[in-house]
Order: sequence, then structure tokens, then C-alpha cells
Amino acid sequence: MPTPRPDLRSIKLLIFDLDGTLIDSGLDLALSVNAMRERMGLAPLPHEQIATYVGQGVAALMRRALGEQAREEKIQQALDFFLAYYREHMLDHTVTYPGVREALEALKDRHLTVLTNKPVRFSELILEGLGIARYFRHVYGGNSFEQKKPDPVGALKLMSELVVPPRQTLIVGDSETDVLTGRNAGIWTCGVTYGFGSYTLENAPPDFVIHHLGELPPLLDGRGSAAQTAESKRQKGATLQDARRHPS
Repeated sequence: MPTPRPDLRSIKLLIFDLDGTLIDSGLDLALSVNAMRERMGLAPLPHEQIATYVGQGVAALMRRALGEQAREEKIQQALDFFLAYYREHMLDHTVTYPGVREALEALKDRHLTVLTNKPVRFSELILEGLGIARYFRHVYGGNSFEQKKPDPVGALKLMSELVVPPRQTLIVGDSETDVLTGRNAGIWTCGVTYGFGSYTLENAPPDFVIHHLGELPPLLDGRGSAAQTAESKRQKGATLQDARRHPS
């Protein structure tokens, strides 16, 4: 017998990832990484390769961009340059994904939050610069806690602050890091297939998959049909395979 689709109308708290979920920041990140590599006397990397390094925090990004054998002193030099450069260029090309603004407006009566591994001040400035900061009750970044996602500390903090239990909380993200964060916190998980980390979702399948953030409001309002959800699940494998071949 098919498993009944859960009623998500009771969801009160939404925890959004940032890069690859709400914003398409891939080009600015790639250009900033390659500016750092040029400063360090290294050749540029393909943008598609850099996209696979994003999601574990800026220190991990630098380590991957320099190579795992890079010395800590070199990584720190790269980090200092990257942060200064990216601060000046992080909104050159970064935009919200299609449907994000409309979805946030439709969901504004719920508790909307951001939990990202990006430094928190950069995250706040990007949300402000794109004109969507007003939708979010709290924004936490990779330096807000001692541990980053997939550690559940950020999700648990948000639930505590907003007094919302796990069964009424959903995390939305483009990568396995977000799904594992949700699992570790005991909350619902929703994966988006359009972000540059979406190829990793096959490693940690979420409870729900959407291909456009505009699918989220009807899903949570009970207007999304079971057939629609089932179709998303049927399409997930092909979509994630395509994302692996063509990361954005």
C-alpha cells in the first residue's frame, strides 16, 4: 500500500539554506575564488568545479580550492584575501532564484529563517542587498555557532527561540548537508533540485523534493496534490543525475 502523504499544514517554522536555495551566488563565488588563486600565483579553476566546493563553509572552500595538501598558513592567507574580495563583489552577479520572492511572500505568515554555512554578516548583507531580509526572523551563519551544518545546533537553536517543535519544522536546501542537518535535528527535510549542490541529494534523499520554490507554498497549504508529490519523487532520480552531469 502507498504511504499516505503527511499533512504539512501544521508546519510553522521554515529553515532555509542560502547559497543554491534562495540565491544563485555561484558566479560571484567562482570569480572570487579564482581572484584568490591568481593572487596566490595559481591558475583559475573551472566554475563548475568550484561549485562542488561550496556548502561546508568558507574555510573548507579555501582548502578545497587550494588543494588538500595546502599548508594552514597558505590557507589563512587565501582566506583573508577571499573574504575581503568577496565582500566587495558578492552582489555583482548574485540574484534570487526564480520564484523565491513570490514564495517568501506567500509563506510570510510562518516563521521564516536562514541557516547557512556562509559567514553570517555576509549572509545578512546579501539578503539586505537583494531586498528580502525583511522576510526572515533570524539569520544564522557558519560562524554563529561552534559547529556548522550538518550539526543540528543551528536548527535546534531556531526551534528553541521560536518555540516550535520538530514535527512543525521543515528545512529547505539544495544539498545533502541540509538534509543531514534536518535528520540530525529530527525535522522534516525538503530538497530543491535547481541549486548547485543538488547532485548530492541522491546521497541523502530528503522527505520531499521540489524543482521550483513556488511549489513549496501549495505543498504546505495542503493544495499540492499527492500526485504532484509522487511525480516529484519519480522525477528526482533523473533530475539529480542531470544535475551531476551539469552542475550550475
